Amino acid sequence: MIKVDIVLAGFGNLGRAFAGLLLEKHHILVKRYGLDLRLRAIFRSCGGLKLKSPAAVGGLLKGKTRPAGKPCPWDPEVRLSASLVRGARGVFVACTTSDGRTGEPGLEHIRLGLSRGWHVVTADKSPLVAGFEELRRSAGKKGLTLGFSAAAGAALPALDVALGSLAGADITAVEGILNGTTNYILTRMREGADFDGALGEAQARGIAEPDPSRDIEGRDTAVKLLLIANAAMGLELRLEEIEIEPMTGVSPEDLLSADKKGEALKYLGRVERNAGKIRAEVKVRAIPPAHPLFAVNGTNKGITFLTDTMGAVTVTGGQSDPRGAAAALLKDIINIYRR
Repeated sequence: MIKVDIVLAGFGNLGRAFAGLLLEKHHILVKRYGLDLRLRAIFRSCGGLKLKSPAAVGGLLKGKTRPAGKPCPWDPEVRLSASLVRGARGVFVACTTSDGRTGEPGLEHIRLGLSRGWHVVTADKSPLVAGFEELRRSAGKKGLTLGFSAAAGAALPALDVALGSLAGADITAVEGILNGTTNYILTRMREGADFDGALGEAQARGIAEPDPSRDIEGRDTAVKLLLIANAAMGLELRLEEIEIEPMTGVSPEDLLSADKKGEALKYLGRVERNAGKIRAEVKVRAIPPAHPLFAVNGTNKGITFLTDTMGAVTVTGGQSDPRGAAAALLKDIINIYRR
């Protein structure tokens, strides 16, 4: 039995889903993988909370955890730096939301975790965009793992396929539907809704955020494409090198025209290496029925890897919600100790 301490930063929808999944899956983790994962501390911007038992996690999720004499469980005097004990070799899980330009505060948190000898598993994309090579080198030098499946497709196992199943192959291109919100909007528009109506439906169902700009303007797809391509293809691509076209200009007439040709419009991210040159883009493209991503509809995602020795390999599906992303975080932790 391997006992592993977990420290979690961020307790919004994703952080809560992850904490709940640890409780739900505890017996399976013990029986199947020999892992006793214990959530020892949780941090939010307003403070931290040390947990003495799994029961405390359950109480917190139900809103019942209240330290004596305090109206709120989050104590500003409980510091992340004190919980990431040097050399403890636990796992720091980052579910924070960081600034898209600087990567903070997540970048500082991840640096701290690695410097203290903790493996890091993160769903926060911005620190990876701001400092991916630095963080990956730092983890490698210390023999630690930097897991970021949840930031690069969440429940879609894109990195698992690229780094595991395609080991030894040269990946020459990556093409994917990487955002469930935009795919849902295009699917509903193909069924007759207009853009604003489809977006409103997505927001009402909790598929799209109240502010959907990162999705419909293409930044979310571009960031995921960047992380997958850099990890899978060994690139050092920067976000500003990706040509991004927002999907907001798509009209019902565009989808009708594609339908008449037997094609489907998809919001695709693509990176291709040809004769040493890299081209990266995010845009709406019409694809034929023979395309492996043609039938990927609704909130599903999909990705195709083109290789020199294994041909084209495609994986589709992946739950687009906090539970699916939480499962990706848990998967990365399991894989650290399975290896």
